[in-house]
Amino acid sequence: MLVTETEGEDAGDISNSDVCTKYREAAKIVNLALEGLVSQAKPGVKVIDLCKFGDNVITQKCSSIYQKKIKGRIIEKGVAFPTCASVNECVCHNCPLESDEHHSTLASGDMVKFDVGCYIDGYIAVAAHTLIVGDCSTPDKPITGPQADVLQAAHLASDIALKLLQPGNTNSQVTHAISKVADTFCVRPIVGVLSHQMKRFVIDGNKVILLREEVDQKVENQSFELNEVYSVDIAMSTGEGKPRENQARTTVFKRAVDKNYRLKMRASRYLFNEVNSKFPALPFSLRSLDDERQARMGVVECLKHELLHSYPVLHERAGDLVAHFRFTVLLLPSGPTRITGLPFTSNLSSDKTIDSELAALMALSTKKKKRKKKTKTSQDEIDH
Repeated sequence: MLVTETEGEDAGDISNSDVCTKYREAAKIVNLALEGLVSQAKPGVKVIDLCKFGDNVITQKCSSIYQKKIKGRIIEKGVAFPTCASVNECVCHNCPLESDEHHSTLASGDMVKFDVGCYIDGYIAVAAHTLIVGDCSTPDKPITGPQADVLQAAHLASDIALKLLQPGNTNSQVTHAISKVADTFCVRPIVGVLSHQMKRFVIDGNKVILLREEVDQKVENQSFELNEVYSVDIAMSTGEGKPRENQARTTVFKRAVDKNYRLKMRASRYLFNEVNSKFPALPFSLRSLDDERQARMGVVECLKHELLHSYPVLHERAGDLVAHFRFTVLLLPSGPTRITGLPFTSNLSSDKTIDSELAALMALSTKKKKRKKKTKTSQDEIDH
């Protein structure tokens, strides 16, 4: 059952230490799942097994915490975004089903993007990480060329976005900086990617940061505020950065909470009732439902009447390289704090260099300096 924002803590208000703790606990589980996925990503491993592994880690870890009721209610927890593993030119949302006829496997040199999410009491932590399967790079033999450029650009843009997530700064400042990083490394930000403010049981809040501004895609200029929480989403491509759907089946969906319709098909009604019961607000995979085959039939009518939002599998052109990093940020009084995401350990060498503007942004600190307390002088003590 979905708990409303008026119950318990104020939703999304990380000035409440209990809320902040739940975000951090969810983040620990997300990072643990990512670490496990990275260690499992080897040549010959099935993509579907990796997705199942990520979800299982989150589910098992969630079952071991917050087991007792708090103020008479059960603390809901689990997968906030189904584990996806998108390979090479596949940009995002690749989450295979058991019933798929063909199951792809990883090969040495593949670029894999993992995307995971966890929630505790509705407070969400998400992350994405890119790695190269069988990466044997060293400082003496680093990754070079377009692969190094796209990875370096995505990683640098992530760092700069974090530094700019300061109260008073705006979303357009972040978009501009990301565009400049992409131009520097001769890559393109992916069209349509948004970083969202997150609130309790809300993974895609209305306050957003546009990764790439287009003539037909702009967002309102908004300022960041203290105690907000953001999912920062950075995706770069060596191609056009304009991904499209292909034959891959969409398997990740989210309930459209403002829509209702009396469904005709039995399979559709069964699916919709199960979604309302298990996933009333957050994304889910058809694989996580009781009857996968029935869900594949029922989802068609639900989509037709806009009861579900879809997360289609998107692809760049064959041969394009895509890097994706995503992390959760708390805007604390001490400064923006990244609580999810793994260190990037590949050795890269790019012939591209950043200019003074980007260098200045990289030099910014994310932590506020503590003010030293003034010590009273003898005269101060006399005056008081």
